[in-house]
Amino acid sequence: MNTLVENQPKTDGHDPHGAAQEIDWADYRDHLTTADKDGNRRWVYAKKPAGFWYEHRTHLSWLLIAVMFAGPWIRIQGNPLLLVNIVERRFSILGQIFWPQDTLIFAVAMLLFFAGIMIFTTAFGRLWCGWTCPQTVMMEMVFRKLEYLIEGDSAEQRTLDATPWTRSKVLKKGFKHVVFFAASFIVGNTLLAYIIGSEQLLHIQLDDPRNHVVGLTFMVLFSLLFYAIFARFREQACTFICPYGRFQSALLDENTLLVAYDQKRGEARAPLHRNETFSQRRAEGKGDCVNCRACVAVCPTGIDIRNGVQMECVNCTACIDACDTIMDKVGQPRGLVRFASLNNISHGTPQRFTPRMALYSVVLTGLISLFLYLVFTRCDVDTTLLRAPGSLFQVTAEGRIENLYTMKVVNKTMHDIPLTMRLENLPGTVRVMGSGEFIVPAAKLAQTSVLIELAPTQLHQANTKLKLGIYNAQGKLLQTVTTAFAGPRESGHHEETEKHENERR
Repeated sequence: MNTLVENQPKTDGHDPHGAAQEIDWADYRDHLTTADKDGNRRWVYAKKPAGFWYEHRTHLSWLLIAVMFAGPWIRIQGNPLLLVNIVERRFSILGQIFWPQDTLIFAVAMLLFFAGIMIFTTAFGRLWCGWTCPQTVMMEMVFRKLEYLIEGDSAEQRTLDATPWTRSKVLKKGFKHVVFFAASFIVGNTLLAYIIGSEQLLHIQLDDPRNHVVGLTFMVLFSLLFYAIFARFREQACTFICPYGRFQSALLDENTLLVAYDQKRGEARAPLHRNETFSQRRAEGKGDCVNCRACVAVCPTGIDIRNGVQMECVNCTACIDACDTIMDKVGQPRGLVRFASLNNISHGTPQRFTPRMALYSVVLTGLISLFLYLVFTRCDVDTTLLRAPGSLFQVTAEGRIENLYTMKVVNKTMHDIPLTMRLENLPGTVRVMGSGEFIVPAAKLAQTSVLIELAPTQLHQANTKLKLGIYNAQGKLLQTVTTAFAGPRESGHHEETEKHENERR
């Protein structure tokens, strides 16, 4: 990966013998862009972006925000679009109900998610971070826009922060933070709807708040957390907390498409003087970069994209729009900063599908196939049949052997299912205790007791394996479960019970 990064730092602040060395503040890799020499934070005043890529990113962001806020209220076949009910251990994804018993499906889904990230990052870099990451979308398309609306663009924000505290400044800052907290509270309630369900959230909101003091307290705390992230922490969430930027270097290669600066065309950087032509600049060894720093001004993480691939870059494309605007003004072709691979910039090679991408794609295709197979072949019910704790086999008056079982059935659908049980491998009788037929309510767990009777002639050992079929009202086999049937150990008892049964017949 050394080819990905130029000017790697020669030291981490210490030489091999332990002697401290001076940090080279001219080398951007020796320090964080958002920290000064004393370790104090440098606030990023990102200029309001505009342009082709920002317009398309805005459209996509509004779509994602609309889906996020509408998601808890959308129903597919009566099920929520997305529900992560940890309390009741019930999950709904795209209208499909999942339970803790679907652990294998969850495991495959997680593998599918991470494999998808690997392939996407290998091909397109950190496009996820800048275009679809919830933190970036909410920060840039909601909170940053609110800040522009209240405090103005970057220059006005910088001026406002530098001025002494006056009544006007207090009101403006106070209003902004009240709006930020209100937006954070709305976001927190929306995320809560994905956990407890929209109906339950609506009930809580319409109920007397005094009945939900604990829940309201936690919601205020979560809102304060979101407020702190969007009002103060901001880009540091990507730099310090999110692990994606840390392991991206293991996924990127020279053919990865990313936001890059064309150093062959742009260097050496120099301001554009009046009446200076680009022919004269090139004759003097100057590049197309006029060192206007427009790309730096719009960067939400405060980096200079011209320095090369950096961990802080989230591929938001704001620098592409800013640079293209300057190139239009000076009459030069766009694309000094553009989506390109390092091989494309350095050697002019086109984007290509690498063997590593092919391998990842094969793995991803296999995981998708396995996931779809598990989802579409998943049983509507999940049955557990166990011998009742502490119970022994009983001999009936007719000489038959009976065992008592406890049966638990999870209904994974959104409609009630009447069930019947039949022995599949041995003749015998299955009776569900209680009155009427056994009905498992929609999306619920039901429990009952089951009594199974067998003739002694069917028992050839102390524990006999039984196979039971679980059928719905239409006679369709939903699931097959196995259990053990306990009987007498003495062979003489078998003969006696068999004689008793023959006399009864």
